Amino acid sequence: MEKKSQKNRAAMPETSKILSKQRIFFGLTLIVFAGVLTLSFISYLMNWKADQSQAGTILDKSIKSSNIFGKLGDWLGNLFIFESIGVASFIIAFLFVVFGTMILKKKIFKPWMTFGHSLFFICWLPILLGAITRGNGNGGVLSGVYGYQIMDSLSTIIGTVGLWVVLVVSIALYFILEFNLRPSSIKAKLNAINENTIGKVKSMMPNSDENFDADEELEEELHDEEQNVVVTEEVSTPKKRAEVVKKNTIIQDAQETQSIGEVETIVTPNQTSFEEDKEITPTLNLTTTSTIPTIKPEDAFDAPVSNFSTSISSFSSSTPEPDEIKFKVEVAPVIDIIDEADKQSQDLVDKHGLYDHRLDLAKFQMPPIDLLKEYGNEEISINKEELEENKNKIVGLLKTFNVGIAEIKATIGPTVTLYEIVPEAGIRVASIKKLQDDIALNLSALGIRIIAPMPGKGTIGIEVPRKNPTMVSMRSVIASQKFQNTDMDLPVVFGKTISNEVFMADLSKMPHLLMAGATGQGKSVGINAILTSLLYKKHPSELKFVMVDPKKVELSLYSKIERHYLAKLPDSDDAIITDTNKVINTLNSLCVEMDQRYDLLKNAFCKNLKEYNKKFTERKLNPENGHRYLPYIVLVVDEFADLIMTAGKEVELPIARLAQLARAVGIHLIVATQRPSVNVITGMIKANFPARAAFRVISSVDSRTILDSTGADQLIGKGDMLYFNGNEILRLQCAFVDTPEVERLAEFIGEQKGYASAFLLPEYVSEEATSTVGAFDPNEKDALFEEAARIIVSTQQGSTSMLQRQLKLGYNRAGRIMDQLEASGIVGGFNGAKAREVLISDLYSLEQFLEDLRN
Repeated sequence: MEKKSQKNRAAMPETSKILSKQRIFFGLTLIVFAGVLTLSFISYLMNWKADQSQAGTILDKSIKSSNIFGKLGDWLGNLFIFESIGVASFIIAFLFVVFGTMILKKKIFKPWMTFGHSLFFICWLPILLGAITRGNGNGGVLSGVYGYQIMDSLSTIIGTVGLWVVLVVSIALYFILEFNLRPSSIKAKLNAINENTIGKVKSMMPNSDENFDADEELEEELHDEEQNVVVTEEVSTPKKRAEVVKKNTIIQDAQETQSIGEVETIVTPNQTSFEEDKEITPTLNLTTTSTIPTIKPEDAFDAPVSNFSTSISSFSSSTPEPDEIKFKVEVAPVIDIIDEADKQSQDLVDKHGLYDHRLDLAKFQMPPIDLLKEYGNEEISINKEELEENKNKIVGLLKTFNVGIAEIKATIGPTVTLYEIVPEAGIRVASIKKLQDDIALNLSALGIRIIAPMPGKGTIGIEVPRKNPTMVSMRSVIASQKFQNTDMDLPVVFGKTISNEVFMADLSKMPHLLMAGATGQGKSVGINAILTSLLYKKHPSELKFVMVDPKKVELSLYSKIERHYLAKLPDSDDAIITDTNKVINTLNSLCVEMDQRYDLLKNAFCKNLKEYNKKFTERKLNPENGHRYLPYIVLVVDEFADLIMTAGKEVELPIARLAQLARAVGIHLIVATQRPSVNVITGMIKANFPARAAFRVISSVDSRTILDSTGADQLIGKGDMLYFNGNEILRLQCAFVDTPEVERLAEFIGEQKGYASAFLLPEYVSEEATSTVGAFDPNEKDALFEEAARIIVSTQQGSTSMLQRQLKLGYNRAGRIMDQLEASGIVGGFNGAKAREVLISDLYSLEQFLEDLRN
């Protein structure tokens, strides 16, 4: 795999060089062609009358052209200018330049904005020139045939005045929208220009002028204060703030010199020198309240300004003016904390790219929809007579039993029609629910189901089977946009709802599915529909099936995809398990696989399989530490009741354990049975299977066992099913997939290149297998055989668990060593819960025995 990726990376630079050369070639070609067009158009406009007469004589050698590009220039000029859009043809040449720069990846123009403006001028410029010239003189060549003809047609329809109104309004709207030429914006721009001009003029004036302006403002202010007026100034610039401070100091000094009244200056805490230095607030309000009865402004001007000192500490003489303070803003860079492991993984990703689990079967093709059979038109036909008849019967029967109806509505599905009724006020729901059998009798229909009340609605539902149901094919639901565009991890499409919508569910969110249904009611077809939908969405590297088929014929069709999608035990010949003993070993092996996966997730600090695989794809997990890409594993058990009858607790316990724990590590269960009795589906199993799918069952007791509610006994069969996800029960029509369709699907997958073998589950050795011992072969004994024998003889305790602890072995290897010790005669046979009998009494006898075995 690494060699393939290295070859791919080596080929990438060469491919990029070739693409770069092609891009440069085509980009320069378009730009050169634009130059040819421009020069041809200019030359044509200079000699257009002569060039027009020569445009159709390209192959006539006797006629000489006056165009700079000869007869080709004549032809281009005549085609684009005279016969088309006139001088607007230069815009087409400009667009070729834009295309060329885009191909060269030079960001000179904004493509979409440029195309929009060009299209506007191409459309309206010829019409405007046609309206101006009216085709006189050189007008025909300026507007072109397009501009003149459109202008002539518009003037005929709306008149000359209407034509000019359309032109002026269109062009005016274009410039107003493009350049924002609204009166408010124009006024704002003029004000900004005036302020900038005034600021520049003031900056050029000497300081004495500034003092003179300040004195004038102070005189006006003092005059206002004589009238006992509170003056509030809005200071918006640093220079103005300095002028206000100077005025305050002048007032204070004049107050001290003349000893007249008091000046009270109120400064808020926010108006400090710190804020002035930072210039955080754009405006600063200074409120000066004066209580001066009389004052002569000229006396205030006698004091030297250089000796003034302000009473506000924030504006002391040692503090520089705000214009002189250098204000610098620095944004601290965001520091990404990347540990060494993340850096190494990022380097690996930059070097090799993300890990692609599909590379082993890179050429694998997902099955096409054509493999599934098309059953023709599946649109629902509405029989108004049947609907009206059923409505009248329902309303009449309920009226007979004094149940009034305020409203009734019908929803037509593929198999059943749902009548939603709104009872009148004061009607009890239980009184309607008791009439289920009476309604079925009155309608002469099988499978009447009453939903009272409907979840989330203020109605009561009555499901009535249709006389002519519509079949739902697997092809129709697979080809639906809902299934094709889904982002579910394990999408399972069941069929269609009563409202004829495709119903899907995510098996990874269920996380296990319990199915039940009597013989011939569509249970096996439902399993095939689930498997088919998964095969159409998941790559072989992402999904594995463990199939258990006690009937030996239901799932045998999938044996052809063994090397792609199936998983099995290492010593098993068939991937589809039919033997009960192998089923027990397989279930226990899945438990071992579950424990191993949890260890991997623990070491990777992940909570579920999706996070773990994402980390492995990003090369954050080292394969040398045992990490690997983990596919989803789906266990499919077709007839669970038979396994319970033959194996009992040995099957129930691993199933319950997997149902409790396996969801986080990507192991999901689909268990199906014919009769969901309480001795088959026990409370431990039901508690861990929140998702249930019930086809038609015989009795209401079976319906309560599988759904905890009645209703499954009222189904009509042939794929009619109820789905329960823990919240509400939905009635669905299961999609039909026939055996030939499954065969074609399996053959298409099986003919492609697959893995060397099926996905191998961990080896599991049962306790019964450890008691079955054959002849001892000294050449095949374990490397730790002699050490284990010494431990057994020295302790006089023949226990497999003791060997695991002493030698730090797994259960499988310790069991094999114990089998070899039994076969060689060192320990006795399996003795249930008790330890095995040790047949050699001391170590000396053991050494002699081992010496004989070596010889």
